[in-house]
Parts: sequence; C-alpha cells; structure tokens
Amino acid sequence: MKSRLLQLAVIGCLAISGSCIAQLPANTDILPASSLHPYGRYLLTDSQHVELISSAVHAGFSFSGSECALYAYIKDPAGHNYLQYELDGVYQKRIRIEGGSRLPVVIKAPAAGSHTVWIYKATEAQTGPIFIQKITGNKLHALASPQAPLIEFIGNSITCGAAADPSEVPCGTGEYHDQHNAYYAYGPRVARSLKVNFILSSVSGIGIYRNWNSDRPTMPQVYEKADFQEGSPRLWNFKSYRPSIVSIALGTNDFSNGDGTRARLPFDSAIFVNRYIQFVVLVKSKYPTAQIALLSSPMINGDRRTLLQNCLRAVKGAIDKRYPSDRRLALYFFKPMNPRGCSGHPNVEDHAILAGELEPFFKGLL
Repeated sequence: MKSRLLQLAVIGCLAISGSCIAQLPANTDILPASSLHPYGRYLLTDSQHVELISSAVHAGFSFSGSECALYAYIKDPAGHNYLQYELDGVYQKRIRIEGGSRLPVVIKAPAAGSHTVWIYKATEAQTGPIFIQKITGNKLHALASPQAPLIEFIGNSITCGAAADPSEVPCGTGEYHDQHNAYYAYGPRVARSLKVNFILSSVSGIGIYRNWNSDRPTMPQVYEKADFQEGSPRLWNFKSYRPSIVSIALGTNDFSNGDGTRARLPFDSAIFVNRYIQFVVLVKSKYPTAQIALLSSPMINGDRRTLLQNCLRAVKGAIDKRYPSDRRLALYFFKPMNPRGCSGHPNVEDHAILAGELEPFFKGLL
C-alpha cells in the first residue's frame, strides 16, 4: 500500500510541476481531499479536489508526528488567497496561498504525537476559491464536525469578516481581501462559544434590493448559486445542511450612500421591506423548520438606525402573519458601534464585542 501511495505521489507531483520527483518517507500517508468532510459551501472538482468557496468553510483532519503537509492552490497565477488553521483546538495564523506556486503548506506541531488540524478559508466567495488537493503525513484521518445544531449566517462584508484584520497588511494597502479574517468574524465566534456548527453565506457590499455601489446582483439574486455569482450555472444543494437557525444581517449596503461616483436614489423603505419579505420566503422554502433571525447593523446609527429597525419589524410582522403556525421571526438590534477596522468596518476586537452581544440571543433561540 505504501509503495502504491508513493507511486501516486510521484505521478501527482510530475503532473503538477512537470519536473519534481516526490521522495516521501516510508511512513507517509496520503489523505485525498475527496475524503475530507468540509462544512460550508464547497464543491468537488472533476479531479476530486475540494473547491472551498464560502467564508470560513472548514475541514478537519488528524495526523501523528510533528508535521504534515497541506497541498492547496488557486487557479489565478497572478493572484493570492488565504487559509487559516487551528492546531489542537488553538488558532494559529493565516496562510497566504500564492497563485504561481504548488508547494505544500507545512504545518508543524510543537512536539511529536497525535494532533488535530482544522483549516478555514479566510476570505469570501467573491475573492475566488481555494482548492485542496491532498494532505500528506502520518496516520491521517479526516474529521467530521461534531453533532450539534447549525447556524447559517447570511450577510455582507461584516459577516464575512472583511476589512477586520490589518495585522499583516495595513488598511489602505494591498488587495481588499488582504484584511479578511473569517475565523474571527462574529458568526464563527458565536458558534464556537455555543459549541454549535456554522456556515457563512455572505458577500461584501451586498444588500437586499441594492448593493453598496450597484443595483445588482443582490443577495436574493445570488443566494441559490453555489458560488454567489449571478450568472453561474452551479446551483447550491440546500439539502446539504439543515440549520436550526438562519441569521440574516442585511441592510447596511441598502442604506449606504454608495461610492460617491455613481448616481444613487434615496433609500426606499417600501422596496426594501417587500424585497426582504420575498427573501425570507425564499429562505423558508429551503429550510421550512429553521428559526429565522433578522439582525440590524452595527454600522448604521442615528435616524437610519431607527428606520432600519422599523423596516425589520415590518418584515417580521408580514412573515409572522403569512406563516401563523411557524416559529415567529426573531429580531436583534445591535448596539451602536464606532467600528475600528478598515474602511469603517468592525475589526477583530469589534467582532468579539458583536459576538458577546449575540451569544445570549442565539443561546435563547437554541
């Protein structure tokens, strides 16, 4: 079996680089990506590689020894993307995946022994996917998420954890996704605190009836697409998960003043409420038994904050009336916040505050 694995590794290495020859130790195993159990939006490629799509989509495995190697890549030769990982339940760091490289990411443990690793996509779907080919190491086993309730967090850049982490690339420099940190966004923080599973369905700049600087595609137009791309032929299989709670946090971009260059009409509360109702109906059609919660925005204050809250109350009233035998929609209104991240977004410390606010709310719903 080991000789067969070595033969496959040599073939795979030659196929990727055209020149290298793999020299695996005699005790090295190969865990193909297709054996992993990702949580979040992902697809399998024709080559049986895992395409990680959504923010914080994650997969776990265990290994023995002091290190293992993760083979991850992106298809844009001039681009880059980010993974993050936990080792033995402790968050480690972000990992930059370069487009022109197929070198493995070596994950080192402080000491030999049995270890668990959970890898997360740090960036959102719009940044592009990250592909996992395989993991090499000793005594590799794929891990499944523990049996627990699931919360799906639908939202915009805040839910993505976008512009939250300038620790490596300062605000105003690099690419937009260089400050993404989905692991430390409020949703995953809440889930870890409550010991539940989570998936993020979020897109930066997106709204209910209009986006930050465009009229489309809005969340209702991309939610059913596996990769949140309006023209994509790939539809998401909503039977993949059955969330106990669906959290929807949209409205920040509908209320925004735009980018200052494109003409923008005043906010239309009637359109907003009607489109929001239609979207909740769509979500309920996918998850008939889920508890749906509508969240306001920590980035909207003053009169606009009051207007958003009133709009969400109107959505709740309409949905509760339409589905009298279902669980009533839940509402949560964030406390006012002066976000400290890039471009007026919450940073990782702000996300900890948001998660602290939300924990008792979601605990009550569970």
